[in-house]
Order: sequence, then structure tokens, then C-alpha cells
Amino acid sequence: MSNKEKQATTEEEVINQAEGSKENIDTKQSDDIKDSKPAEKKKESKKKKTKSTVNKKDKELEELGYKLSEINDKYIRLSAEFDNYRKRTLKEKTELIKTAGGAALSDMLPVVDDFERGLQAMENAEDVIAVKEGVNLIYTKFIEFLKAKGINEIDAVNQEFDTDLHEALTKIPAPSEDLKGKVVDVIQKGYKIDDKVIRFAKVVIGE
Repeated sequence: MSNKEKQATTEEEVINQAEGSKENIDTKQSDDIKDSKPAEKKKESKKKKTKSTVNKKDKELEELGYKLSEINDKYIRLSAEFDNYRKRTLKEKTELIKTAGGAALSDMLPVVDDFERGLQAMENAEDVIAVKEGVNLIYTKFIEFLKAKGINEIDAVNQEFDTDLHEALTKIPAPSEDLKGKVVDVIQKGYKIDDKVIRFAKVVIGE
């Protein structure tokens, strides 16, 4: 083979190698483009999902804000209604106490009238026994008035000392064995309304 033929063969091989390399490059680029398309689609899909999630959260926050506003409005209304109810019941209670107090004093007025008549009779009275009977009648009437209002005297004399009813002022030797630890004398009577003590009985206890 001559030098010219060898040179021609070498040039042809170089050209073939160059064309083969170009084809490989083109094929690789084509493959890269094909591979990049799914990635881009995946990226776009992810963006859409993220945007959808953000929109959903914004909507949820908006709904929560609306519900919170509703709850706050209800709380304010209920608070105002309760405050009005409290003021109204307090006013009614005050008026009831005043009315009840007025009714009690009104029922006491006849007793006051009896006292005034008794005082007038005592100015010119000569019969002490009659005056005494008149005072006893007024006292009895007043006690009946107290009972009608639920006020009763606390039993004390010869009763076991009870701190829920009695207030001990002093102790003295018991007149008898059975009176030890019991009330032997009352300095001031005690009273209660139904079961509620309004004044403790001041007593002397035997020991």
C-alpha cells in the first residue's frame, strides 16, 4: 500500500471516529433532555401541591378566625346578660329585704301601741297588780309576735352546755352532781330564727 493510500485510510478513520463521537454526543444530549422532562414535570407538580396546601391552610385559618370571632361575640353577650342578671337579682334581693323589714316593723306597731297605752295608764295607776298584769300582757303579745316571725328562745337552764348555742361567762360549783357541766343560770337569753342562732345565750356553768 502506497503512502497516499495509507493517508487516505487514516483520514477516513478520523472522519468516521468524529462522526461516531458526534452521534454519541447527540444521543447523550437527547437522553439528557428526555431524562430532564420527567424531573421538570415532577417539580411543577410539587409546586402545585405546595400552593394547594398553602391555600388550604389559609382557608382553614380564615375559618378558625371567623369561629373565634363568633365565640368572642357570644362570650361578650353572655357576660353582659349575666352582669344584667346579677344587678337585677341584687336589686330584687335588696328590695325584698327592705320589704320584709318593713313588714316586720309594721307588725310590731300594735305592740308599740300597747306599750304607749300601758305607760299612760301607769301615770295615774294606783293598782300595782293591774299595771303588772298589763305589762305581762304586752310582753306575752310581743313574744307571740317573735314566734310568728320564726324567732324562738334558746333553751339553756339545766341543759348540757353546747358551744353551738351557749356562751359561757363563768363557772360556779354545781348545786348538785347532776348539774355538773350543765347550765345553772342564764345571764342573757339567746334566740334563733328556725335553726340559725342570731344571739348566743350567755350562761353560767356548773362544775
